[in-house]
Amino acid sequence: MRQNCIGVFDSGVGGLSVLAHIRDRLPREALCYLADTACMPYGNRSLEEVRERSLRVAEVLLARGAKALVVACNTATAAAVQCLRQHCDVPVIGMEPAIKPAVHGSVAGVVGVLATSGTISSERFARLMQRFTAHAELVVQPCPGLVERIEAGDLASERTRSLLRHYLKPLLDRGADTIVLGCTHYPYVAPLIRGIVGDDVRIVDTGGAIARELERQLGLHGLQRGAGEGRIRFLTTGEPERVLPVMRRLWGGELQLEACRLD
Repeated sequence: MRQNCIGVFDSGVGGLSVLAHIRDRLPREALCYLADTACMPYGNRSLEEVRERSLRVAEVLLARGAKALVVACNTATAAAVQCLRQHCDVPVIGMEPAIKPAVHGSVAGVVGVLATSGTISSERFARLMQRFTAHAELVVQPCPGLVERIEAGDLASERTRSLLRHYLKPLLDRGADTIVLGCTHYPYVAPLIRGIVGDDVRIVDTGGAIARELERQLGLHGLQRGAGEGRIRFLTTGEPERVLPVMRRLWGGELQLEACRLD
């Protein structure tokens, strides 16, 4: 099992931001990333649909020998992580908007959260909010259309910038001094966000924390790979020729992308 891969999945390319943190922290581990592009974006789908889809994706990764699963998607985590932990006999690590460190680091006591509609509507997110509303004002902003811009590779156009200005304005108007990126796609437009909010506003991502938790879980279960440099395998449920250019751009290098059908 130690030599087996770690399965990582998202509805599309956003989870590559998490995969990069995992590769940097655990360079010996073999990784298998599955972009469920055929069902992208999860944030526009019902929680039940996302739950069923996540279970099917997990089955594919487990069939390929995954010794652990990372749900590199806030919406899929909110909809399915508990179900995945019940059905899978390997460690399952999920995403969660980094509200706790954001609240603790906020001087103004006002924290903005950018997230998908699917994440915001979930019970898991509601419980997370309830834990911290007594400690800070949380200003939550759904961002419809933003994932689609990032999936299209549109990371710096005026159209994407305008969309971000629209979503960030309510947060800044309320005096937020910290912005939580509540979707794994959003780190790819962090430079645009920085340009809009300025240098005095802190931007919080969760990818590093997920990599650390994965390392901890592998240690607890005796699953660390001993030596060597791990291979990374990339899969998509969409059309590889359409997804590949964006994945290469976001990953920052060459990669081979395989088609993977869930049906």
